[in-house]
Amino acid sequence: MALDKWIAVIFLAVALVYGYSAYTYPLLPFELNMTFLPNTMPMALSGLGILLSLIIILAPRKPADVDGVALGDFDISKLREYKTGQALGLIAAMVIYALALRPIGFLVATTLFLVGTGWILGERKLLLMTVCALVGTGSIWFLVQEALGIFLRPLPWFMS
Repeated sequence: MALDKWIAVIFLAVALVYGYSAYTYPLLPFELNMTFLPNTMPMALSGLGILLSLIIILAPRKPADVDGVALGDFDISKLREYKTGQALGLIAAMVIYALALRPIGFLVATTLFLVGTGWILGERKLLLMTVCALVGTGSIWFLVQEALGIFLRPLPWFMS
């Protein structure tokens, strides 16, 4: 079985477990008569995940090219040709971002994360990346903090 189908099987298992846990989530008495329940969105996301993974699993196999290799197949012998360094760099950046979020605040951590991951992926226009990261980070912080009323520590601990 191709790699994309194996990933879809794993995704299907995760979506099934997520959907089951959302479906069996105990609701509070006042939530029972609400139109939009706390488990409505998780069940919808689970259903969408199940549908998409089944589409990938049941889709016909891609035709092979002249060499007999189907487009998108993973070949372990060509591992050095893949950009594993970038992938590992992105994973490391995500871990560092998660660890830095509370101490240095949402605005600084997210801006540095977006600029750093853009640099890892090969973007070299530092000014453009910084402006886009600042606008995006500020917009998300404003929407979450002010519109939704969820507190996000915007600045480092020593400034707030």
